[in-house]
Amino acid sequence: MANTTLPPNLRPATLLVHGGTERTPYGETDEALFLTSGFVYESAEQAEATFKGEVEHYQYSRFGNPTVAMFEKRLALLEGAEACLATATGMAAVHGALLSHLKTGDRVVASRALFGSCHWIVSTLLPRYGIETEFVDGHDLDAWKQAFARPATLVLLESPSNPMLDLVDIQAVSALAHEAGAIVVVDNVFATPLLQKPLQLGADVVVYSCTKHIDGQGRVLGGAVLGSQKWVTEVLQPFLRNTGPALSPFNAWLLLKGLETLSLRVDAATRSAAAVADFLASRPEVAAVRYPFRADHPQHELAKRQMSAGGTLVAFEMAGGKEAAFAMMNAARLVAVSNNLGDSKSLATHPATTTHMRIGAEERARLGISDGAIRLSVGLEDAADLIADLEQALGNLPQARRSAAE
Repeated sequence: MANTTLPPNLRPATLLVHGGTERTPYGETDEALFLTSGFVYESAEQAEATFKGEVEHYQYSRFGNPTVAMFEKRLALLEGAEACLATATGMAAVHGALLSHLKTGDRVVASRALFGSCHWIVSTLLPRYGIETEFVDGHDLDAWKQAFARPATLVLLESPSNPMLDLVDIQAVSALAHEAGAIVVVDNVFATPLLQKPLQLGADVVVYSCTKHIDGQGRVLGGAVLGSQKWVTEVLQPFLRNTGPALSPFNAWLLLKGLETLSLRVDAATRSAAAVADFLASRPEVAAVRYPFRADHPQHELAKRQMSAGGTLVAFEMAGGKEAAFAMMNAARLVAVSNNLGDSKSLATHPATTTHMRIGAEERARLGISDGAIRLSVGLEDAADLIADLEQALGNLPQARRSAAE
């Protein structure tokens, strides 16, 4: 059987194909799929030693599974993390990263620009357990400094944020957080592990919804938490093992297949997203465009410092508000209406009425999520076809037809 030990210093595209592979004695080319809930032991003595931690042996797929372990190892190699644990969903990853570390009396500081469910955890769930929470405007370093004038336990942030692609200076905030006694948890979904490395910028923990770019084909749910071996083993692992948000082996196998093509898909979609952003910025029906690598993004220089490319998401605001946003989305033929992202198919959502509906109008206004805002996840279609589709959709807006008639 071929040796699966990898040479050092492999580049990301190679790690995404070979990293973490463990072949069975059958020597299979593809990663083996272990659809099993439990495992047997050679003897009662081996079972006892396994539960004591004296020997390594799989016990139960809620604790660990060979297919899931391959996925965790491969993602850790790509991220440059010491350890990774997979979860059933991205929100299970966020929830696990926070609740495993926090207790009553602790204090959390979070960037205001969070995905709706993450915002709910910080604003609603944590206070129920006696955990103090404070939101700050992520782009405002002075606000972070003020928040860290008192000790803190944990920081949660997204960069770029969902849905308006706001950025946080991860390196600066991490330094401030550590001085205040906090660990820094970064939701890196929009950037992917290919375009941004939060751990290298000073963060302690990275979380992913693997449902997004890592699967990338709209098939399965999954999540992951990455960090130091000590924190993952001593803090996160007992929480996940005993609360049970385990990733299924089948989903892990599909996510392994997704990782194999991740670099190809992210690179292609990123190039298309940049072209789509430029096109949208040229249209009179569009009031504003947000894309990190466009010079008109308010944090363009920060984006160039901490990201290697602008990513696959474009946020833009229709001049005609909600009516124009809905009309444009409904008129598109290639861009489907969906609240998912990171897919091979281009998807658009209206955050004010979907992903961020429940945070309320006042909070949406603070985040710049207007009724005309659209989040566009650019897929793998030819960029020229996407632009042509967006052009016809914009041309079919009621105001566009009225202008043409005049």
